[in-house]
Amino acid sequence: MVKSTGTGSALRGLLRGSALVALLGLTSCALLPGDRHQADRPAVVVDTAGSFRPGLSVSIPDSLAADFTQLQPTLGGQVGLAIMPVGGGRMTMFGDWTSGIAWSTIKVPLAIAALRHDSNTSIFEDAEAAITVSDNDAAEELWQSLGDGLEAAQAVQDVLDEGGDATTSAAGPRTKLDYTAFGQTEWTLANQVRFASRLPCLTQTFKVTELMSEITPDQSWGLGTLAGSAFKGGWGPDDDTGIYTVRQFGVVPTQSGMVAVALAAQADSGTYDDATAILSRIAVLLGRHLTELRGGTCAH
Repeated sequence: MVKSTGTGSALRGLLRGSALVALLGLTSCALLPGDRHQADRPAVVVDTAGSFRPGLSVSIPDSLAADFTQLQPTLGGQVGLAIMPVGGGRMTMFGDWTSGIAWSTIKVPLAIAALRHDSNTSIFEDAEAAITVSDNDAAEELWQSLGDGLEAAQAVQDVLDEGGDATTSAAGPRTKLDYTAFGQTEWTLANQVRFASRLPCLTQTFKVTELMSEITPDQSWGLGTLAGSAFKGGWGPDDDTGIYTVRQFGVVPTQSGMVAVALAAQADSGTYDDATAILSRIAVLLGRHLTELRGGTCAH
């Protein structure tokens, strides 16, 4: 499932003006958390080489980093936030959550792959339902439209690779689609924000990006509180504990261009509602500091 809000008109103007192009995501929601008591993890990580390396920690003198450091202990859960300019640049990561199941966020590359394969009306309607209301049956139809399991998996994997994952194999983990249960694919926060930073620049993705700006109002937590954003969320419970993880990624307009954002939360209470509330608090913090962030555009 997913929650998000529209503000489509503001985004469409930015995307068309910058010749940007798209975004996508799938299934239920949650992920498997890591050890939430790893005190040695830095609160802020900056990656200047384009791939996340645990333990790389630097001091960032801007107020966003300072305010996040103050906010994090009050959130009541494990959280992660990654930011990167659209078109590429420095990646900055905050928090202690770094990787987990993609859940419905995988519907973004899935929808892109399906629309590239066949753009007829029924496929677009399935893509619209899969993105805007996170309809799982529609996502399954998109998957089936791509051929048998291996063919479908390869088509979605190609989109992931095109979005940057294929270039990270030497320096970090590459997102490899789960061929048997695509919603269960593990997607690191670093790889997801890198994908988001390149997604608007990929070919034949504008329709999906537009759909990401038209998310149903009842899925308006997190990035959905920021004007002009385009995003997709996902969530689900851990099989063993029942604890929900909620994650979301997309692009947000700034004064200097678009910035890619990926975020995730797992509340100490284990509930979906508390996790989405955490993401909304992080989004509010991010919104207060958008003027500090360096956005970007697609180079052509």
